[in-house]
Amino acid sequence: MTKGITPFLWFLFGAGGMISALLFPVHILLIGLAFPLGWLDAPDYESLRSLVIHPITRLYLFVFIFFPLFHWAHRFRYTIYDLFQVKHGAQQPIALLCYGAALLGTIIAAYTLLTIG
Repeated sequence: MTKGITPFLWFLFGAGGMISALLFPVHILLIGLAFPLGWLDAPDYESLRSLVIHPITRLYLFVFIFFPLFHWAHRFRYTIYDLFQVKHGAQQPIALLCYGAALLGTIIAAYTLLTIG
């Protein structure tokens, strides 16, 4: 990777880490504990559907998926480098694979969010 894109990738890493740290626990608490254990009433299908088709909710869900995917890609990339002690010449294909997977996941998420209706 060129040095020109490196700060942008670190930005995506940091933003994904922040979103993962702040928002994932809330979703896990609600969807994994509060609704199944009956602490809170789970929303019915129509309420949830009307919430998900709202543009701001779609944007929220896109950000909720997009940044953590790139956080994963960056972390996984450097983990592979450290684990297998990858030489400089072999780093670019690994970076392309990691960020390509994150980009593919983002495209799938965007398509899914745009076609929900």
